[in-house]
Amino acid sequence: MDVVLAPDIYVNASVSLGSPPEHVVRRALGGPARTKASEWVLERVESMLHALPDFKDDAVAQQMATIRGLVEIIETEEFFIEDWGKALVALAKAAGVRRVLTDHPDLLATASQGVQYVSSDNWLVEQATPPPPPTV
Repeated sequence: MDVVLAPDIYVNASVSLGSPPEHVVRRALGGPARTKASEWVLERVESMLHALPDFKDDAVAQQMATIRGLVEIIETEEFFIEDWGKALVALAKAAGVRRVLTDHPDLLATASQGVQYVSSDNWLVEQATPPPPPTV
């Protein structure tokens, strides 16, 4: 897996079945390699799910247990409370990847420290596009 997932992808997948983020999460978490996440990402996901009126405490706990069981938690050197960009760059670097999947419009418009942000729609198209033919 050459990407990590931002908190919004996990949340959107949790509340919008059949959406591009849900397809991304199924593909990412269903692969042979475990997707990497940080405690920062999981704490943001849990906080965002608690903010949704339709997600009761038991549902949030169950969803977080499912996510935790499917990802590999890695340590990042720094903990960023509000700065998504810095936190996601730290996660990508710790995970050894150059891309973060997110649908956050402010992040999609940027690249930071060699880390590229890719939307769930674009990543799904990329995954479905066959590679170019070999050159002769």
